[in-house]
Amino acid sequence: MDESRVRDEIVSGNISLGIELGSTRIKEVLVTNDFQTIASGDYLWENELNNGIWTYPIEKIWDGIQTSYATLALEIHDKYGVELKKIGSIGVSAMMHGYMAFDKDGQLLVPFRTWRNNITGQAAESLTKLFNFNIPERWSIAHLYQAILNKEDHVKKVDFLTTLAGYVTWKLSGERVLGVGDASGVFPIDEKTTSYDQGMIDKFNGLAEVQQYPWNLVDILPKVLPAGKKAGELTADGAKLLDQSGQLEAGSLIAPPEGDAGTGMVSTNSVKKRTGNISAGTSAFSMVVLDQPMKAVHRDIDMVTTPDGAPVAMVHTNNSSSDINAWVGLFGEFAKALGLQLKPDDLYGTLFAESVKGDQDAGGLVNFAYLSGENITKMPEGRPLFVRKPDAKLNLANFIKTQIYSAFAPLKIGMDILLREEHIKTNVLVAQGGIFKTPVVAQQVLADALNTPISVMENAGEGGPWGMAVLALFCVNRNNGESLEDYLANRVFKDATKATLYPEPASVQGYDKFIDNYKAALPVESEAVKSMKMK
Repeated sequence: MDESRVRDEIVSGNISLGIELGSTRIKEVLVTNDFQTIASGDYLWENELNNGIWTYPIEKIWDGIQTSYATLALEIHDKYGVELKKIGSIGVSAMMHGYMAFDKDGQLLVPFRTWRNNITGQAAESLTKLFNFNIPERWSIAHLYQAILNKEDHVKKVDFLTTLAGYVTWKLSGERVLGVGDASGVFPIDEKTTSYDQGMIDKFNGLAEVQQYPWNLVDILPKVLPAGKKAGELTADGAKLLDQSGQLEAGSLIAPPEGDAGTGMVSTNSVKKRTGNISAGTSAFSMVVLDQPMKAVHRDIDMVTTPDGAPVAMVHTNNSSSDINAWVGLFGEFAKALGLQLKPDDLYGTLFAESVKGDQDAGGLVNFAYLSGENITKMPEGRPLFVRKPDAKLNLANFIKTQIYSAFAPLKIGMDILLREEHIKTNVLVAQGGIFKTPVVAQQVLADALNTPISVMENAGEGGPWGMAVLALFCVNRNNGESLEDYLANRVFKDATKATLYPEPASVQGYDKFIDNYKAALPVESEAVKSMKMK
């Protein structure tokens, strides 16, 4: 689409806004009807440890959204010479799961409890047994039940329980809704109804600890909507909240809010059965769309859904690339001390290229990239830890290779359950995330770690907000009865290109040896958690 046509589309409002609140960045992208990004804005933020709870202050949520929008609107003005006043459709996605509880006046009852908190073990275990369905610690229902078991005073005041994406959508539209993919991290979904499983709702409401409260669970949860359904419209108050300049008009169609897993599936064209995707950032997760039911309940495998309600097996790890970023930052400081000003892409590219020279097993080095607790390896808290035996081969290549290897280690352990125990088959695994912006290196490591071909698309580093914008366009532009699968395959990704790398046998063996060392050293990490107390 040429510049003149884009300008006309902006003026007429034939554009879509995707907003994603990720773990380390809030990003917004503006997309035309041919799925091209024409402007973006972002805001960096970090979770905070407040009284032992990982959280983000509610003020920063809106500061980030408003800052990102202002940057995007300024880019539109500078590039196209017009003001951003009308947007046809808007979609919000965010980190899945967690706990945001509000009273009848719309006030947040306790600070937002993010997915990163491993504080609901008792509740998650009890509910898993009650439902015969895996309930992970980060799910909203686990947080609610743990608060009940803890006899927290705020529970009796709960009027509405939602996720971060659901909260933002509520404030923009006035509607208490969730996309089915995000809702599947709140409470188990019935595949036939694509809504909350009524049998499990009844079991939860029947618990003695729950019956003392004045609410019924289904009344405090958001309404569930599949992709393509209208979730509401941007209200006048919502427009002012999003655009502090006051230029944005109300009336934009609002799409069902989704989690970052759902937008990852959309942005990698992975909603069809036997397809899968992997997203790696602060956390990492793999999603495989199932063509057969799971044989058993696994505590390390989440059962969630695609944005249109198909069952998905999910392996979620709380930690991935944060420790790499910390070490690369350290090398950047060293370079600066030598008088060298290196751009981040050059710094990552140089170090990642060096890792290729390392031993296949990373020289016997081990790293635990645990900034927070890790559910896959049953670590209640995080202690980033680099460890080696005296006879290990410590050099730069092995050190960097160890960092990349460790970013995927918990994911590898979880995926082995799917691939080796459940024998789940996938036609393709598509990877996305910032770690893949440096070409080939991390992609090849992941292929070797999982012993599975890995594809990366052109948009590997920026999938989430774009995927949400596509979901918003799907609400507006879909043909009658057109499925999300067909919409993505026949329109969005019709001419998409991707690069695929295949496992290399020697590297697969090397990574397996690394994982053996990693598992053997887990007691060291456990002891670090016990001995090195958090302030």
